[in-house]
Amino acid sequence: MIILIAVCAAILVIREKCNVSIVDIEGNEHYSTAEIRDLVMDGPYGTNSVYLYLKYKNKTVKDIPFIEKMNVKIISPNHIRIDVYEKAVAGYIEYLGHYIYFDREGIAVESSTETTPGIPFVTGLDFDHVVLHEKLPAVDETIFAKILSITQLLTKYDIPTDRIYFDKDENITLYYGNVRIYIGTDAYIDEKINELSLLLPKLEGYSGVLHMENYKGEGGNFTLQKDEEIQDTVVDFEVETE
Repeated sequence: MIILIAVCAAILVIREKCNVSIVDIEGNEHYSTAEIRDLVMDGPYGTNSVYLYLKYKNKTVKDIPFIEKMNVKIISPNHIRIDVYEKAVAGYIEYLGHYIYFDREGIAVESSTETTPGIPFVTGLDFDHVVLHEKLPAVDETIFAKILSITQLLTKYDIPTDRIYFDKDENITLYYGNVRIYIGTDAYIDEKINELSLLLPKLEGYSGVLHMENYKGEGGNFTLQKDEEIQDTVVDFEVETE
């Protein structure tokens, strides 16, 4: 009887004293802080810190797109921290009217009818079938690691791109407004993307192909072939270095 009374008293204290009023959220990019809070703190006990701790203690999430795992830590009875661990999405392709998101290994992690800002649209890769949670059937499986590397570099240098295109030889073209940036192979890719970040302000208002395929990590002269009636019209750009 004494044990039962103690347990009931503990439950009462937990219900009354562990009502969350402060929430810290870390690690979320694809979802806003408000969205994560609403996703985690749902149900009749969604504001109880002990309940949330037990429910989300290093829990793998299966029903929320782009999230691998969430963890709730109790800072104080009224204060929790939600750590969000998102899936490492490299890009997405379009397949049968859906957008298929894949990770660095080429695993199709999500299918959606909507695009997600910040994740590049990858074209030029052909797939005869796609199975969710299985690897995309690419001829060269290293292509997915290359895509993730490009995505990370674009994020690092704060370069927006509409699309990444791979031709049959896996040469890379980035789309920026009306300009196609022909990167070529992934040789010197870090240096090429760094140079591109310096060139972007000069590309405003232009339409054409910027040739960077021959860049070898030094110098800084690039040619823009303009989209005009005279196809050989070119503009030369030089990257200024301090």
